[in-house]
Amino acid sequence: MDQYGQLLSLAIIGVAFYLIMIRPQQKRQKEHQALMASLQVGDRIVTIGGVYGTIASIDDGRVAVEVSTGVVVEFDRAAIARRLEA
Repeated sequence: MDQYGQLLSLAIIGVAFYLIMIRPQQKRQKEHQALMASLQVGDRIVTIGGVYGTIASIDDGRVAVEVSTGVVVEFDRAAIARRLEA
């Protein structure tokens, strides 16, 4: 009977670990992938490094971001943290 209690405790810890750690990370990853797929030229964005700018062009893996008038910097697409609302 004691073995079943230990097995049940281990199962509860496993479920708690999944609910607290793994599931939220998967949700954030799906949201980030949806953001990457929905980016368009002209969107205001923030990179993971804190650079604010406007998307000037988008290639397969790169995004050209205009950070100031006439200053265009290229970033990896995954470096975009979020899109700013107008």
